[in-house]
Amino acid sequence: MRFVFASYVVTKEFDNPQAWLERIKIYANIPTKIAQNHEVFSIEEINYEGELIKENVIYKFLRLPASRFYAAVKLNKYIAALKPDIVIIHGLHFPLQVIHLRLLLNGKVKIIVQHHAEQPFKRFKKNIQRWAGKCIDAYLFASRDMGLDWVSKGNITCPEKVHEVMEVSSVFYPVEKRVVKAQLKITGQPVFLWVGRLNENKDPLTAINAFLKFVTIEPDARLYMIYHTEELLSQIIHLLNNHADSSAITLIGRVPNHELLYWYNSADYIISASHYEGSGTAVCEAMSCGCIPIVTDIFSFRMITDNGNCGLLYKAGNEGALLLALKQTRQLNVQQTRDKCLAYFNANLSFNAIANKIVAIASSLK
Repeated sequence: MRFVFASYVVTKEFDNPQAWLERIKIYANIPTKIAQNHEVFSIEEINYEGELIKENVIYKFLRLPASRFYAAVKLNKYIAALKPDIVIIHGLHFPLQVIHLRLLLNGKVKIIVQHHAEQPFKRFKKNIQRWAGKCIDAYLFASRDMGLDWVSKGNITCPEKVHEVMEVSSVFYPVEKRVVKAQLKITGQPVFLWVGRLNENKDPLTAINAFLKFVTIEPDARLYMIYHTEELLSQIIHLLNNHADSSAITLIGRVPNHELLYWYNSADYIISASHYEGSGTAVCEAMSCGCIPIVTDIFSFRMITDNGNCGLLYKAGNEGALLLALKQTRQLNVQQTRDKCLAYFNANLSFNAIANKIVAIASSLK
């Protein structure tokens, strides 16, 4: 089969194709795996024009008109000219563009649209998303329940078109915990890790408040927090400055992406307090290193933990529920749960697993 991956989003701040592929590596390795047995094109819109072949994937870098309308028209014509069997479009917020694409394609060509954390449209735009569904053969959501939520809201009319496929994976892997803990000078037992923005949706204050209560009964526990935005940082600092056990929490801040390998492998658990996630990149990356997730009971995290079989789920925004989950770690068989995480990651969240699911879905479309 000939696959064409494309998006209607332009990222002008990149003008180096290699740097761009490095930037999107948590997704780009999926087409790479598909390309081992199929012909794969990936159309990229950055500030560069040209072609690059990498690991059997043919990357077409396009500079399209500034007008998004004309850019979409030109992109769709380009896609059609490649004579694909399967087109995979990133994002559900481009219904008009997808309708136009369908008009240009041979009727046998299948269109798959992949969800990337966007929320369903409302009012008039909602109707356009519904109409576009007639042109779409399959939807990919990190959690099928998340896709069915779009169905219940009326943005998607056909639940049979909704498939569960993780949107990204991890380039990280397990390494010797003792070595990396010494390298990073990490202390504490057990070690908990936070990786994410410090905003309302990620809800770091709930995580911190619960953890500060937890260390009163588990005084050797430590929480390290890595973040690249600081919306709630002043509130967090104020909270820690006025708490006797604040030394149990270390604010690390931003770290280079490649160094996350060492942080994930140093921790026993990763904590997330998110109210909404399209998938959960940090949790997926942590699990690829054997880190056990303690995460909110939301659609994406139910999938990513196998409904709590390889992690602990708690109600979002509920400090007491998180504290209870933290207490449960005292009775958890860490090695056994770690092994479950790695096995589930390899079977469901790895690049190979995702690529195989996409190919199976594409092959099933009539």
